[in-house]
Amino acid sequence: MPSLIIFGAIVVACLAAPLVAPHAMDAIDLAAVKQAPSRLHWMGTDDLGRDVLSRLLFGGRISIVIGLLAAVAGTTLGAVVGAVAAFYGRAVDNVLMRITDVAYAIPSLPLLIILSAYSRAAIVSMVLIIGGLSWMATARVVRAEVLTIREMPFVEAARVLGAGSGVTILRHVLPNAMGSLIVGATLGVGNAILIESSLSFLGLGVQPPTATWGNMLMDAQSTMAAKPWLTIFPGGAILLVILAVNFIGDGLRDALDPQKDPA
Repeated sequence: MPSLIIFGAIVVACLAAPLVAPHAMDAIDLAAVKQAPSRLHWMGTDDLGRDVLSRLLFGGRISIVIGLLAAVAGTTLGAVVGAVAAFYGRAVDNVLMRITDVAYAIPSLPLLIILSAYSRAAIVSMVLIIGGLSWMATARVVRAEVLTIREMPFVEAARVLGAGSGVTILRHVLPNAMGSLIVGATLGVGNAILIESSLSFLGLGVQPPTATWGNMLMDAQSTMAAKPWLTIFPGGAILLVILAVNFIGDGLRDALDPQKDPA
């Protein structure tokens, strides 16, 4: 619950950035270049005199939205692959699981770098790239769940009543695997934010002047020793959000675990 409150507060603050940010994201003040935190600039200013707090709030909107959408995309793709593989079994299962194994075997970071370079790091491209390379774990978890669910009496009843395979999967199978999907999607948000931040730090994510937490770190890397606030605040935001999301995922895993003793 504390993690959920912290994450919710950060999301609300970032979404309300135009209302709560003390300065415009790109407001340049050459008379206040690289100033330490003060009453006017609570988190200091960067090498162009831009307010770090304002850029942190506006940048959080991009980083969090990419993380959420990429997690949804990866979870959806993984759920479909895992459910179809388990429900149909045999040849379909073998083909889809071998594709999953091959996708697991491909080094993700070099592929992410190549795809990001060719896609020009647009937000939609980042979502599709990160989501398209993070579905394999969800597919395996959903497959294991569906292998059990497909033998349940209510699935057999749906078949007897004439429900098609697609309807049975969407209306009867996947809803009963929703616990695993929710946990997987939650943990995927933190992973997606970390990937986006890493790519932005390497200069391959969303490009300036659009602010993200990753490219704020990239801009500050040459002065991180002399001007530590330029790295502490965006780095701390990434750390805090990922920890909060991971704790939320762990809590949901415990809450939704059917084997857990209620006592």
